Amino acid sequence: MKRSLLAVSAASALLLAGLIACAPPQKDNSGGETKSGVKVSEAKSAADFGGMDALVEAAKKEGELNVIALPPDWANYGAIIKAFSDKYGIKVNSAQPDAASQDEVNAANQQKGKSSAPDVFDLGQAVALANTSMFAPYTVATFDDIPAAFKDPNGTWVNDYGGYMSIGFDTTKVPPVTSVNDLLKPEYKGKVALNGDPTQAGAAFSGVMMVALSQGGSVDDVAPGVEFFRKLKEAGNFLPVDPTPATIESGQTPVVIDWNYLNATETAKLPTWQVVVPSNAVVAGYYYQAINKDAPHPAAARLWQEFLYGDEGQNLFAAGGVRPVRADQMLRAGTIDKAVVNKIPVIDGPVSVPSPDQTDKATKYLTDNWAKAIG
Repeated sequence: MKRSLLAVSAASALLLAGLIACAPPQKDNSGGETKSGVKVSEAKSAADFGGMDALVEAAKKEGELNVIALPPDWANYGAIIKAFSDKYGIKVNSAQPDAASQDEVNAANQQKGKSSAPDVFDLGQAVALANTSMFAPYTVATFDDIPAAFKDPNGTWVNDYGGYMSIGFDTTKVPPVTSVNDLLKPEYKGKVALNGDPTQAGAAFSGVMMVALSQGGSVDDVAPGVEFFRKLKEAGNFLPVDPTPATIESGQTPVVIDWNYLNATETAKLPTWQVVVPSNAVVAGYYYQAINKDAPHPAAARLWQEFLYGDEGQNLFAAGGVRPVRADQMLRAGTIDKAVVNKIPVIDGPVSVPSPDQTDKATKYLTDNWAKAIG
């Protein structure tokens, strides 16, 4: 699944190198100007283009948009990409759909100056906040609807959707999971998978945070989470396999620690797949949307943001089981699809959402200790 990252195979590395080497140089869009005289790559709002119609015109002229690490079954991105492409007649090139957040940043750096470089990012908090110098500030038309806590004031990044960390499990393969501690039992030997490397993948980071809370830790202390995974490996229960819909449906990964909306998607395909959000360790998180400052299609990148944060894009996110960042404002305005949003789980009780500072602290601890615990 998206945001997970294991060691890149030699074959994958060679393939990536080949793609980079063969990609033609990008057209120099950075020097192009909008109708209002602002460089396209420096436009900070649709007004800089002369209005939304002019932005649409500029994006259609570019004709393409490069996205990365957006699996079709993650937050309804398959439908979102199709809707955007159909609406504007812009071809969307979707690269490395199962890549992690750090892979997105790596690709942007490796392919800088190429027409194949990512135009936009969708990142976990830790990776996003560590790479803000790569983002182009832009405020969408609905920017004022987005709560201040979920955006950079200049639009350098904006949260797009969120959910809760959960445990998914196949009831035909393991006993029902009622708590995190169940995962240490012999019945789960070789069956517990985490979606990625927590030093590089947002889902895995939040998974370790959830476990930490269940073990007496906090958003300020992720150490108990790392210690739990050390015990999980020692018991032989930790399964070092990157979970995907295919591994879940084949039974290869009978227990998966991942976002609730991803685990819930699997229930629709595999009726025996159940999802639990541990009541004593509720961790919520939002992903970060941003524009690559070196985007080869800077107008299309900005139009993509407008689409995602407009009512249509936000409702499409909701249809994917995630909570769109404008949900409350749209509910008050009557523009949200209530039938869809009512299916998004509501959690009673305290919910932990790590702050940027807490995320930085936890990331440092994980960088220093995760490999020692897991190997």
